Amino acid sequence: MGKITIALAKGRLFQKSMDVFRSVGITAPDLTEDSRLLVIPGEIADFLIVKPVDVPVYVEHGVADMGICGKDTLLESGANILEMLDMGFGKCRLSVCGYEGTDPFFSGIRVATKYPNFARKLYRDRGCSAEIIKLSGSVELGPIIGLSDVIVDIVESGRTLVENGLSVLEDVAQVSSRLCVNRVSLKTKGDIIRPAIEGIRKNLEAGL
Repeated sequence: MGKITIALAKGRLFQKSMDVFRSVGITAPDLTEDSRLLVIPGEIADFLIVKPVDVPVYVEHGVADMGICGKDTLLESGANILEMLDMGFGKCRLSVCGYEGTDPFFSGIRVATKYPNFARKLYRDRGCSAEIIKLSGSVELGPIIGLSDVIVDIVESGRTLVENGLSVLEDVAQVSSRLCVNRVSLKTKGDIIRPAIEGIRKNLEAGL
């Protein structure tokens, strides 16, 4: 029996993602949240500890056979990978936000976002010409300083928006963590991957 490689995202999803694989017997001695290792070897799987945005990249290129990341990350990446399960944690929304009363979809609109590919497709599909401005930091600043008319960003509680005088104008996608798999790996390493997916599925259905 061979081994697989799993990409785990650093940050808020790490602990729950680690627990998901541990629940089906896939773990490693040094797999802990405070580990400084970037590659953690285990008996059944080696774990790559990467930035959330890189999970689909590693899985698409086959460097990792499986991974867990947010649906927002998958939408932005456009990676050609298999989305197998909705894990149900890390829930939030992708929303168009701005000052109350702003039309979220008009031609010539300026949109600040961490998700330029998603936003570009969103506005194209709505038939609106839009200037997409990529930001890496606090996108809420866009409308406040006049850089953009609106923002496209993930919203959890909405507290940051309210505190800065902004509102959700329209929710455009529901987001949660997804288990994704490399297309070739599902065929070549199916003896490990398929039972793992089935075990995780059963745990989700049982509410574990």
